[in-house]
Amino acid sequence: MPKSRAKTEPAVSATVKIPGNLTLASPMLNRSIQATAVLAFFVCANICFAQENVWRSWRGPSGKGIAENQTPVTTWSETENVLWKIAIPGRGHSSPIVHENLIFLTTSDVKAQTQSVICVDRDKHEIAWQKVVNEGNFNPKIYPTNTHASPTMACDGKRVYAMFNNNNQNQVTALDLEGNILWQTYVAKYVTQYPFGSGSSPILHNGLLYVPNEANRECAIIVLNPENGEEVKRIERGAFSSYSTPVVANVAGKDQLLISGGSRVSSYDPESGKELWKVPTKWQVSCGTMVWEDNMVYASGGFPAQQTLAINADSGELVWQNGVKFYEQSMLVHDGRLYGLSESGVVFCWDAKTGSEHFKQRFQKGESASPVLAGGNIYFTAQNGATLVIKAGTDKYEEVARNNLGNVAYASFALVDNLIYTRVGKRKGKNNVSEFLYCLGSE
Repeated sequence: MPKSRAKTEPAVSATVKIPGNLTLASPMLNRSIQATAVLAFFVCANICFAQENVWRSWRGPSGKGIAENQTPVTTWSETENVLWKIAIPGRGHSSPIVHENLIFLTTSDVKAQTQSVICVDRDKHEIAWQKVVNEGNFNPKIYPTNTHASPTMACDGKRVYAMFNNNNQNQVTALDLEGNILWQTYVAKYVTQYPFGSGSSPILHNGLLYVPNEANRECAIIVLNPENGEEVKRIERGAFSSYSTPVVANVAGKDQLLISGGSRVSSYDPESGKELWKVPTKWQVSCGTMVWEDNMVYASGGFPAQQTLAINADSGELVWQNGVKFYEQSMLVHDGRLYGLSESGVVFCWDAKTGSEHFKQRFQKGESASPVLAGGNIYFTAQNGATLVIKAGTDKYEEVARNNLGNVAYASFALVDNLIYTRVGKRKGKNNVSEFLYCLGSE
């Protein structure tokens, strides 16, 4: 398949170094440099603070679905705490990502056979642009509830990256923030054991784009240069089908690229691609992204067997396990507690170190969105649009609120500036679903 590419000039940055043994004779010059240093400190501090208020990839800046410094609303309905909503054309399960005043998501139109990237201006509350990146070559069969636009995008502040399953291959498209296609490439064949379509999302780490391709023929994580789409390396995974998104975690004193699937949980060095450790699992297929805290990592899967595991990330040893299944959705770990909304519709909370159960509470069966934590609360969303909000940091179940919005919800929340951005559908009849992007918050 031919590749079309367009390179952009790298950003130019200047670095000024002052030797440590330099003696300045002028007090005024000293004061000037001190003032400049103070100003630089506050600029850097503001930039760092601002970085906490972006949501530029799957599961946000932390990769764990956590925005501790934000305090979004906990109650809403069609008439309460909806600041605005706009119609999103087509269908997609990709979660919104946010960079400054722009929101990005993907969509597909089965009738027109198009796959597109959409940019929403969150100040004007309208679609700023929509770019068709593929026409035709849709997979003839996918899972009935899946879409042709399910992977979540990634953004590095200069470009956005969208992955689509098209022509039995995984394709990555890079666009600038104005919607111009910079490059587009098919990274690998995507022919799976199960004709379900795709759902794994690309992620960015240390200036590189990591693209999961958990498919039988070319099962690997393909690492691309985000400036031109050229392949840098491949982390070979074996020969199996799975649907998890990888994550890079700084755990057990080093960066580890974590991913589950293929009857194992695996850790790789993200720079070299070397396998650090692997732990066998009872299941072959998983969909959720792994989570971590301290020196522990957690994974769950559900086909053909149900199992949740806790692993020592330093030694790669299994610490505890149970028979609960978190399949499409990811879990959440915080403050020594592991949370999840199980396949059976039950919210669980365990001691993250020992696996002992703190509580469980039935909510809703049918879940795909992954939980998020903000303002001391955890938000769980079911496929029917219901969201349960519970108190975090307690060993007892404390319900904060139950909310409903639409009746089709597969995407996860994006949390920015104390606002919730969520993609929700409204079904009328069997195959007629209208999708909307909501901004939830208080006036």
